[in-house]
Amino acid sequence: MDDVGSALDSLLAIAAVAALAPLLLGLLPWLRIPQVVLLLAGGIVVGPQVLGLASPVSVQPLADLGLGFVFLLAGYEIDQRLHRQETGRRALVAWLVSLVLAIGVTAILTVTGVVQAFVAVALAMTTTALGTLVPILRENGMLRGRLGGHLLAAGAVGELLPILAIAVFLGITSRFVALLSLGAVVVLAVLLSRASRMLKAGRGRLADVFLERQHETSQITLRFTVLLLVLLLAVTERFHLDAVLGAFVAGMVLRRWAGTSAPALEEKLDVAGHGFLIPIFFVYSGMTIDLHAIGTAPLRLLLFFGLILAVRGLPALVVYVGVLPVRERIQTMLVSATALPLVVALTEIGLRNGTMLPENAAALVGAGVLTVLVFPTLALMLHRPQAGVSDDVVAGDAPPRHPAV
Repeated sequence: MDDVGSALDSLLAIAAVAALAPLLLGLLPWLRIPQVVLLLAGGIVVGPQVLGLASPVSVQPLADLGLGFVFLLAGYEIDQRLHRQETGRRALVAWLVSLVLAIGVTAILTVTGVVQAFVAVALAMTTTALGTLVPILRENGMLRGRLGGHLLAAGAVGELLPILAIAVFLGITSRFVALLSLGAVVVLAVLLSRASRMLKAGRGRLADVFLERQHETSQITLRFTVLLLVLLLAVTERFHLDAVLGAFVAGMVLRRWAGTSAPALEEKLDVAGHGFLIPIFFVYSGMTIDLHAIGTAPLRLLLFFGLILAVRGLPALVVYVGVLPVRERIQTMLVSATALPLVVALTEIGLRNGTMLPENAAALVGAGVLTVLVFPTLALMLHRPQAGVSDDVVAGDAPPRHPAV
C-alpha cells in the first residue's frame, strides 16, 4: 500500500505540473516558450532535489510509455517523401556536415577527458526539435514560403537520423544485435505496411470492424496503437534503444495505415500523448536532472550550449547559400540548433544504459533548455512577415504541414 500511495502522490504532483504549465502560458501570453521547458522546471521543483513531492522511480513505467509516445508521434508526423525533395536533400547535407563536426568536436572532448560517452554526446549535438516550436513559429508566420519548407525539413531530418543512429550505435548489447534488431524492425514495418494495404482494400470483416469501432467508447484504433507501443516496450525491455526505434517506425506505419482517417487518428494520438503520457515523461525527466552536477560545473553547460549552436546551426549558413538570403539562413541556423526534447530523451536513455555520465547528461539538458529559451526568440526578432501567404501553404516542394515532433 505504501508503494501504491507513493506512486499516486507522485502522479498527483506530476499531474499538477502538467495542468499548470499550459495555464501559465495562457495567463502570460508574453511568455513565449514551449511547454516542455515549464514541464522540466516543474519536475525539478516537485522532484526529490527540491520539494520532494514526487519520486521518479514510482512513475518510471508511465514515463517509459510517454517516451515511446514521443517517438511514435515523431514517426507518425514525418514526411516519408522527404528524401525526394530539394528541401529534404539540403537538410540531409546540413545534418551530415553537423555529424562530421560533432565527431571532431567530441573526439577533442574525449581526449581532454571532458566526456566519456563519445557517441551519445556527439549525437546530442546533431538533433533538432522543430516540432516543439511549431506553435510559436506558426503564430509568427515563420512557416510561410520557402523558409517554412526548409525549417520543416531540417526538423524532420534532425529527428529521424539521430534516432536511427541511436538505435544502431548506442545499444547496450553487441553491435550485431543492434543491427539485427534494426533489420527486424524494418521487416516488421514492411509486413505491417502490406497489412495496411489489405485493410484499405476492405478484405474481410476485420477492416469493417476497425472502421466501425474507431470512435466513441470502442476507440479500437487508439487501443491497438497503445497495444503495439506497449508490446514494443515490453519485448525490448533489455534493449531500450531498439524500443525507441520501434516506436518511431510504428508511428510511420500507423500513418500509412490511417489513410483517409489520418486526421482522426492523429487527434486521438495527440490527446493520449500530449494530454497525459508525454507530460509525465518530461516532468519525470526534470525530476532526474542532476542540479548538483550543473551547480558544480556550470561552464560545462555553457560549453555544450555553444557547441550545439556551432555543430548543428552553423552548417545552415553554408548549405543554404544561394537558396535563402543571409537573414533567413541565420533564422534556419537558430531553429536547427533548438534541440531540447530529443536531447532529454537521449540523455535519459544514456543514463539508463550507462553510456552517459550524469554530469554530462545534466549539462546537455540544461544546454537544451537554453537553446529553447534563446534561439527561437532571436529567430523571431529577425522575422519579417510576408503578406498574403497562408501558413498552411508552403512554397515549392516543401514538406506538408506536419513536421517531426
